[in-house]
Amino acid sequence: MSHLIPVRDGESFDEAAVETYLRQNLNGLPDGTLQVQQFSAGHSNLTYLLTIGHWQAVLRRPPVGPVAPRAHDMHREFKLLTAVYPYVEAAPVPYLMCSDESLIGVPFYVMKKLSGVVLDGTWPQAYANTHKNKQAVSKALITTLAQMHQISLENYPNLVDIGHPQGYMQRQVTGWMKRHELAITDDRIPGMQEVGTWLLRNLPNSGRAALIHNDFKLNNVLYNKDNPGHIVGIVDWEMATVGDPLSDLAITLSYWAQKGDPSALTNKFSRLTAEDGFMRRSDLIQLYSKEMDWEIDNLSFYMAFAYFKASGILQQIYYRWWQGQTQDHRFAALGEIAKDLMEMAVNATKGRYL
Repeated sequence: MSHLIPVRDGESFDEAAVETYLRQNLNGLPDGTLQVQQFSAGHSNLTYLLTIGHWQAVLRRPPVGPVAPRAHDMHREFKLLTAVYPYVEAAPVPYLMCSDESLIGVPFYVMKKLSGVVLDGTWPQAYANTHKNKQAVSKALITTLAQMHQISLENYPNLVDIGHPQGYMQRQVTGWMKRHELAITDDRIPGMQEVGTWLLRNLPNSGRAALIHNDFKLNNVLYNKDNPGHIVGIVDWEMATVGDPLSDLAITLSYWAQKGDPSALTNKFSRLTAEDGFMRRSDLIQLYSKEMDWEIDNLSFYMAFAYFKASGILQQIYYRWWQGQTQDHRFAALGEIAKDLMEMAVNATKGRYL
């Protein structure tokens, strides 16, 4: 998980009510009072570390204030984890789903705490800062993604039930076009309409379906503390489904900034991977192609969509800040990053994404 901080102002909850709920629904909790800390990363759902004596778990809840329709659905995320964790060793075990909003004002769920090293804005002290280790981190991310995409859906009907792969990309494009429109501020994002129209005109027909995470990136995985080439945890499953695996790959690549990208991406959005030593996006595509034994000639559509979606996610969060629905100062800069991501989407429609 990411760095721990004291609970931010406005994002606390009734800790006594949660402790009572835990003791009523979980056996074997030790003596002691519940202690709560907050994970610092993330702009979407709020995540907290719960500690009672030697016992620890993680609580997830929606963000404070109004949210986009159908977003931040704790019930769906809990259902996804319940379906996924038996087949994905690195997924956290879900413990409890609480629908009683009288406890903290919103639904929430509790899951197992995973231990490992998270790579976010800076290189972690757990590993020597070497070319070899950065290559290992890069390779592990893609090989783990490929392993997930290779899970046989035919053998696991519970996974098939979590998504509808037929028409998946068309639904994604139209859905994110609508979300962009609902998050327009007085500073409209250049290229938004043009990219959306291009995507609808260039929908692929890959015919492939796989379990996809939809937010698979460095700060959503945990690496073995002794081995930067081994991923031991995968978190933030809220957007997972059964869909086109090339879309999932492209989303991972869209979070992988490299030298030559707009400065807002390399300095703020994903600055770590822009450092020397990390693989470039072209290398990651080649590795994925080898792992899957697929010929991947052109990802223009998928990369354009991935940047379009990433821009929309940040624009939704920025819109909440712009409307005064949240006071989190981190969100003030997201509007500019959303514009740069849309610029990357425009470039991808022209085949420029490597």
